[in-house]
Amino acid sequence: MSSCSSSLCPSPSGSVCEGGLHENARVATSFVSLCVYRWGVLFSHPKDFTPVCTTELGRAARLAGEFQKRNVKMIALSIDSVEDHLGWSKDINFYNGEPASATLPFPIIADDKRELAIQLGMLDPDERDKDGIPLTARCVFVVGPDKRLKLSILYPATTGRNFDEILRVIDSLQLTAQKRVATPVDWKPGDRCMVLPNISEEEAKALFPDGVFPKDLPSGKKYLRYTP
Repeated sequence: MSSCSSSLCPSPSGSVCEGGLHENARVATSFVSLCVYRWGVLFSHPKDFTPVCTTELGRAARLAGEFQKRNVKMIALSIDSVEDHLGWSKDINFYNGEPASATLPFPIIADDKRELAIQLGMLDPDERDKDGIPLTARCVFVVGPDKRLKLSILYPATTGRNFDEILRVIDSLQLTAQKRVATPVDWKPGDRCMVLPNISEEEAKALFPDGVFPKDLPSGKKYLRYTP
């Protein structure tokens, strides 16, 4: 599921756990303000000290340098307390083969009252804790420098995310925000892109000096146009 026009301006009230450090003051700013002038990705987790979430945050930590290269601010969210986050961070570091006391390269919002999860529609009605309260689903929100939601992906609690795919999607979003192209199926950086249908042949020649290469189709329509 995706949206390229929605504003994402929640006011999270959970505490933030920044790696091994945290502040108990309530977050007075919105998620998007943390990403001002840059891209941001918010990824939520059902609960601390759970197996799939631990592997996900471990992978996210290992890929932090790749997100940084793309000028993307990473922020995680889970519905447990700051204290739980601090303890869980040690397990995540150990899982990664790092010292347990190491600092995670992104903050974790402690949304223990589920206020932000409710605002952003993150709760999974089919996954509940021992008290019958819904857990957060595995949501991914990508926000652009214009503070608008560019992409949302929703995974069930039982399915771990593919962070390589999230990076690929961000590469596509950043490219298409700057160039008048689209990226085809399974595209990755360095592959050919597609010329947008609303660009005329004459304009395409001017925009893409490396050439425009249409694919011949039975319909005779030249809408599959590639450019390096």
